[in-house]
Amino acid sequence: MSRLHSETHLIHRIGWLRAAVLGANDGIVSTASLLVGVSASGADHAAVLVAGLAGLVAGAMSMAAGEYVSVSSQTDTEMADLTREKGELASQWDREVDELTGIYTQRGVDAETARKVAEQMMKRDALATHAREELGISDLTTARPVQAALTSAFTFSVGAAAPLLVAWLVAGSWQVPAISAASLLFLALLGVVGAQAGGANLLKGALRVTLWGAFAMAATAAVGALFGTVTA
Repeated sequence: MSRLHSETHLIHRIGWLRAAVLGANDGIVSTASLLVGVSASGADHAAVLVAGLAGLVAGAMSMAAGEYVSVSSQTDTEMADLTREKGELASQWDREVDELTGIYTQRGVDAETARKVAEQMMKRDALATHAREELGISDLTTARPVQAALTSAFTFSVGAAAPLLVAWLVAGSWQVPAISAASLLFLALLGVVGAQAGGANLLKGALRVTLWGAFAMAATAAVGALFGTVTA
């Protein structure tokens, strides 16, 4: 007798995980780069902190708005497709059964069985079945604009607060290297956490965010040093 067991999959995390990793990564990279650039320009400690705080607030609001608009557009597209599918089910039922049968047949089910399965599934919930099988829309992957917006804004703020704290604690000539080193560490940890939550390779997850963060901070440090020298 086979033993029933529950399987733990990670796909249900895709909605909030994407927004969380994106928000935290952007918070660290953009705020650290801003702080490094302003500090490299020769600005005093107070100016660096004000710039970093302004970057945190503006970035969090921008992330929330951007995620909401982006995911809302996805939701609108999903709803339009579902409305169209609902109309087709009402007016072309037999054709929709044939369509679903074809989908199952392409997946390796014999034609007779595929037809029976299609009819049974559509009797149970035709719209949900076609949404899942034909459109790829399910409860696990459906767009959630508010959740994405709040998650991105919160994680951006948490990510941005890390380099800002370092900038507050360290001043003078050590500020740029301290912010840079700490931010790269934060990015590596974020990459590991994101990879762990998503079931991906930990080293790969750490490297891909750290390398891009290092490049961004190096670029803004160069710009800050160049224009700071020119305006001085």
